[in-house]
Amino acid sequence: MLQNIGITGIIMILVLVLILFGPSRLPELGRAVGRTLFEFKSSARELVGDSKDDEDSAKKID
Repeated sequence: MLQNIGITGIIMILVLVLILFGPSRLPELGRAVGRTLFEFKSSARELVGDSKDDEDSAKKID
């Protein structure tokens, strides 16, 4: 679905966000999105690290 959005679609979405939230709330909104992405990536890294640890301990047992 998102692969069909072109440059004009992205610009229209950005203009709509600017109209809805206003210029004063955009930095706050950007920070919230950034924090959410950071937490998601950190959690994903932890899960991948945990699965690798499980594989390593399983190899040591064999």
